[in-house]
Amino acid sequence: MGAFLLRRAAEAAVTLVGVAIVVFVLVRIVPGDPIAMMISPGASDADVAALRSLYGLDRSLVEQFGIWAGQAVTGDFGTSISLRQDVLGLILSRLPATLELALTATLFACAFGTVLAVLAIYWRRRFPETLIDAVNGISLAIPDFIWALAFVLFFGVLLPIAPVSGRLDPRLEFDFVTDFYFFEAMLRGEVQVLASLFAHGWMPALALALPLAAIITRVLKSSLDEAMVQDYVTMARVKGFGRLRIIVGEALRNALIPTLTLTGIQFTFLVGGTVLIEKIFSYPGIGNLAIDAVINRDLPLIQGLVLTFAALFIVVNLSVDLMYAVLNPRLRHG
Repeated sequence: MGAFLLRRAAEAAVTLVGVAIVVFVLVRIVPGDPIAMMISPGASDADVAALRSLYGLDRSLVEQFGIWAGQAVTGDFGTSISLRQDVLGLILSRLPATLELALTATLFACAFGTVLAVLAIYWRRRFPETLIDAVNGISLAIPDFIWALAFVLFFGVLLPIAPVSGRLDPRLEFDFVTDFYFFEAMLRGEVQVLASLFAHGWMPALALALPLAAIITRVLKSSLDEAMVQDYVTMARVKGFGRLRIIVGEALRNALIPTLTLTGIQFTFLVGGTVLIEKIFSYPGIGNLAIDAVINRDLPLIQGLVLTFAALFIVVNLSVDLMYAVLNPRLRHG
């Protein structure tokens, strides 16, 4: 197990370095000058040169990368050009909102996907299964941002039953100790705050969840199909167990293993997918921050955000690899 973890950690480190190099080069070769966006049209050449020197943009590409990489290793990702704030501090203040949104969406997707897969197997070769497959196909075919726009139009405009922007009602007076609002409010028993967080968060979470729920339904349904012909299921039928009890009590726990692994991998894509959703709902996470950083050509912030996304992807994938290794020891020697 130790060798397995070391190998995966080494691969993760190489991946992170590769991502750092690629994003550093790309953000500097695309058109646009971040300094030109900071200064007024009448600024002198001396002012422009001073700003370039301040942000190290007057050095060669290799020198810039060396300075930035050396600082990044110590946790210093520089200062945001557009917001004039510490990049790491900005990311850490926004990251909890995105993680809570992605986790809520994952829980929604797992719940919907599991229920639909179980019902599809229960009604095998009957009309409800066909209906579930049709709904599943629609959920998979429509992108999450289209779902988001539809929810805003229907629940925010036609039937104004929920807020369509922000994370929390600004009229609530509540002093948070951390930026994990939902978990902190839950631990402190603040029902009103929890209600406001859910009212603001269920639409973006559901928009993210629907395509993932469709994927989970398909994979889990396929796994349940395979499980339903196994010997232990036949034995349960002989004992007189009902069909629903066999599916939930016998087949489901064995069919969940590939589904859980898929969900872990998809979670990382879900975090990246929050970019458009957060912008649509004005949700204060790192996705919204990323769009603003790109619009403003904020190089230090873009680099920090991409590395954050990459680190999250690596951590989740390492966790999935570890789970696989625990469930299947043969993988530790692969």
